[in-house]
Amino acid sequence: MSEARMTDQQLLEDLEYRGLVYQVTDREGLKKKLESERVVLYCGFDPTADSLHIGSLLPILCLRRFQLAGHISMALVGGGTGLIGDPSGRSSERSLNTADTVAQWTESLKRQLSRFLDFDLPDNAARLVSNYDWLSTLDTISFLSDVGKNFTVNYMLAKDSVDSRLANGISFTEFSYMILQAYDFHKLHQDLGCSLQLGGSDQWGNITAGLDLIGKMGGGEAYGMTMPLVTKSDGKKFGKSESGAIWLDRNKTSAYQFYQFWINTDDNDVIKFLKYFTFLTREQIAALETELGERPEQRAAQRELAREVTRIVHGDEAVESAENITQALFSGDFARLSETELVEALQDMPTTVLSGQQETGLIDLLVEAKAAPSRRQAKQDIESGAVYVNGERMSGIDSMIGEQHRLHGKYVVLRRGKKNYYLIKFEA
Repeated sequence: MSEARMTDQQLLEDLEYRGLVYQVTDREGLKKKLESERVVLYCGFDPTADSLHIGSLLPILCLRRFQLAGHISMALVGGGTGLIGDPSGRSSERSLNTADTVAQWTESLKRQLSRFLDFDLPDNAARLVSNYDWLSTLDTISFLSDVGKNFTVNYMLAKDSVDSRLANGISFTEFSYMILQAYDFHKLHQDLGCSLQLGGSDQWGNITAGLDLIGKMGGGEAYGMTMPLVTKSDGKKFGKSESGAIWLDRNKTSAYQFYQFWINTDDNDVIKFLKYFTFLTREQIAALETELGERPEQRAAQRELAREVTRIVHGDEAVESAENITQALFSGDFARLSETELVEALQDMPTTVLSGQQETGLIDLLVEAKAAPSRRQAKQDIESGAVYVNGERMSGIDSMIGEQHRLHGKYVVLRRGKKNYYLIKFEA
């Protein structure tokens, strides 16, 4: 990963160049603070699943950028607020999960975040905290009298996260979320000297509520900054594919699927995403932008985006594997793939499991795999040269498929036409 360390003077300028500064409470004040001292900052991630998805990647990498500039980045996992539910950006009430489930997801997110931040640096090691540690010890009366009294109902109703939900209704539970997040900021400011909170633009109301609370409960210098919510030029939701959300967990979204998501980025989005999600320099991004304008069919910018983000999230070996799978699908040379890569390449393709068959006719196999609706159609497809076995075109209608065709002793890849793949798995 190309991660150039930068000076404090360059940090805010670089963030603005990349389009990562959407709102900031006091730009000049924050700039001076970043230039004059090591700042402790945090961003929160609620455990709403056992993995983060790529919607969380922007703030994670922003924390990384601050750490590379010498500051102390803190990832807060919402073990406590995850039991409540954030109303921001939602039109309806979030389903509440059990304490055991949230605890398990909290630990999963902690492990995941540890891959992106360096917790072993001598001067500015990153930190990982869970707000369950302090929210779980609060008693209701003290919380309402010491913290709740600092928020008027009118103030809370004016926040977008609450106002947008009034038409459909909002429970007192979610209504209180803002106060809990504000208390997090106050607690981290008071105990750990945290003076900056990052978040998506939908978190602006919660962040400013925290700043207000800090001012009312002892004061002190503190700032808030939001990043833009990532959008796609075609209007489709970012972070979704045909098969669902793109997760940071390789067991939920394979490295190949992850790589393919990025390589399929539209020309209108790719430069913006290179700025958002990679550590490439301005000069490198400018060169890719020139290449995109002159030779868009080469998709050099998309390939570099896919390589860089896959490397950041899954490592160099994952990039090599994803590119190996891509080349195999293009050339039809499936023998070059490991068993893991083969299954990963075809996991979204129709799969047929057969048992106890030593050898079977190609026509029967096409029908069995539903690659052809009938024996007659299968015969026509073979005669027209549209049928491939493991990348090799088959021309004989009497062809038999046996053990010699099985990749890794148990797989046969059928292809009909240019893009229709079928995986046959033979079991003993």
